[in-house]
Amino acid sequence: MIKILLSVQLIYGLCLFGDLPFFNLNNVIKAQQEVPPYAKWGQIALKKTKEKYPQADIVDYLHIGKEKGTEHSTEKFKLWLKEDSKEFGVLVDITFHNETEQIMDINYTESMR
Repeated sequence: MIKILLSVQLIYGLCLFGDLPFFNLNNVIKAQQEVPPYAKWGQIALKKTKEKYPQADIVDYLHIGKEKGTEHSTEKFKLWLKEDSKEFGVLVDITFHNETEQIMDINYTESMR
């Protein structure tokens, strides 16, 4: 009898609180659909790094930030690569013209951490 009573209370509680905003599936779907503004530059960083280090696998990716200038800006990323038994980081800075988004320069700096 106690099990039935607890089950009924649990079902009632789920029905009562099931429509709260933090349980709303629509919010989860919306959050998954938002694309960060640096995504385009991240894809370029991944592609260009793979071209520069064709034998390495990219195992991790981090957007460090953006340095915004009046005419040019730089998106900064850190990629973690693995080649054979060696693992190393590569800092990738993509500098581009703000208005046209034309890439001005891509700089690679290897790091051990």
